[in-house]
Amino acid sequence: MYDKTFFTDPKFDWQRQYEALRASFMERATLGTIAQRFGYSPGYMRLLRHLFKQGKIDFSEPVPEGKAKRRRVNAEVRNQIRHWRQKNHSSTEIAELLAQGGVMISVRTVERVLAEEGFGKLPRRTQQQVGFMAKGGRTSAPASVISLADVEGERFSSAGAGVFLFAPFLARLGIDKVIRAAGLPKHQVIPATSYLYSFLALKLLGTERYAHVAVPSFDQGLGLFAGLNALPRCPAMSNYSYELDEVHVLRLQQVFVKHCHALSLYDGRAINLALHTMPRYREKEDGTKRRTVTRVKNDKATLTLFAQDARTKLMLHVLPEIKRDEVDGHVLSFLSFWRGVKQGVDPMLIFDARFASFKQLAIFDQAGVKFITLRRRGQRLLTQAAQLTDWHTIAISDEYQNPVTVSAHESRITIRGYPGPLRQIVARGPKGGHPQFILSNDLQAPLEQLVAHHARRRYVEHHIAKSAKFFDLNALSSPILVNEEFDAALTMIADTLYSMLAETLTGFEHSDAPTLFRQFIHGEATIEAKEGEVTVRFPRSAHNATLRQVPWHTLPMVVPGLGHKLNLVFV
Repeated sequence: MYDKTFFTDPKFDWQRQYEALRASFMERATLGTIAQRFGYSPGYMRLLRHLFKQGKIDFSEPVPEGKAKRRRVNAEVRNQIRHWRQKNHSSTEIAELLAQGGVMISVRTVERVLAEEGFGKLPRRTQQQVGFMAKGGRTSAPASVISLADVEGERFSSAGAGVFLFAPFLARLGIDKVIRAAGLPKHQVIPATSYLYSFLALKLLGTERYAHVAVPSFDQGLGLFAGLNALPRCPAMSNYSYELDEVHVLRLQQVFVKHCHALSLYDGRAINLALHTMPRYREKEDGTKRRTVTRVKNDKATLTLFAQDARTKLMLHVLPEIKRDEVDGHVLSFLSFWRGVKQGVDPMLIFDARFASFKQLAIFDQAGVKFITLRRRGQRLLTQAAQLTDWHTIAISDEYQNPVTVSAHESRITIRGYPGPLRQIVARGPKGGHPQFILSNDLQAPLEQLVAHHARRRYVEHHIAKSAKFFDLNALSSPILVNEEFDAALTMIADTLYSMLAETLTGFEHSDAPTLFRQFIHGEATIEAKEGEVTVRFPRSAHNATLRQVPWHTLPMVVPGLGHKLNLVFV
């Protein structure tokens, strides 16, 4: 039978809290008195009042107290719990794994079953051993080489599955042969081919998507692209890139350009030269003589020389970390590089006025190289151009093969510091504006050809700047640091792959890499490994019709890192 002790001496925790709060709010008793009466401390009473005011204590449906009825666990679930504990999974992890299979039991039930089966508690593990970083982020599995048999029958989604669209072009270029011929260093765990495919996968995805998070490390599809279970972690990739010296990078470019030349990807008769600034990072040694690389916004940028085929817009050569007063020497090095690739015909070099002085232009002429450049226009030259009368109207085509009418005046001049005559062409566009003064040592080429070459030159720096921004892995927000020389060489390879893909897409032949990425590469797809074949199934999209029109049957359909057959399906 109940009496007044039911209220003055409550037995259940929820009732004791209720009576304590009632005495505080209704009876206006002091916190010390209430705490002594119900066995609480004054600090806990202040916490109860705060939780009650915030609506975090609900007495509408008190929690039943007493001995709860234990849940029965059948033999099948017990076997699963025992199986996961034998693999050193904790009780929480086992409860999550069972929940994925549709078995919903609590962690306490898992602990009880483990105790009944004779399993003790696991030794305390660090967060890194469990698979978590300091801030709670998940760590990726260590990268290791796999075969198709290891993933036989598996089916999974991949956010980076778009890189498999480049697999046929990688096989056509013979990248495996390029890597072997370049002599890139090998590792016991991860081969050089897998490392290069890992870098290319990140390059092809673009730094604008990759820079802020390291999600690709968990993407099983990207790992399969490189022949691994997962992409190598950021420190491993960074360390590998800094193991490559100038000889490795130069040999890689030489072999790659020779393979592209064998496929007739280059025209090679006219080559644009452009300087672009790339980020530069300091290397230092700490107390253990270990080299580290720091990334600071205030670091000075380094000049990089890009050589681009004028007709195909493909990058031919990349020379990072050069000084402005040594540009002419690096140009001669590029000529030696190109003559080793394509013998018999020297290209015509096209560059702007800031590239070389008149004395440096004489060096090019002595080397037997034709060039087209701009002359710095001052007020005197503009006054002389205004007095010219015999203008020739010529028709040229712009970057997209659209006809453009240009007025030009041609003459032969001599300039102090340059031995011999030069050909000067004053060109005016159809919309007026200041004329341009074009200089060339080619005295035989048609006027239309020289004007057309230089008219398309203005699109070069814009194209190179967009490519460098899209492909550069050394963005300030990127989690990895890559050797600048190796990063520039990979940019050249990735730019070539995007150009090869664009040529096969009807209506997108002149699209740049960011546009192709947004329309075709970006997005999630399903990958399935079955019966010795990898099938990548892309979801329904407005541009799938364009991808279906590509003659994939004429291309080598091979997974780069595995060497097995690739099948692309567009829903």
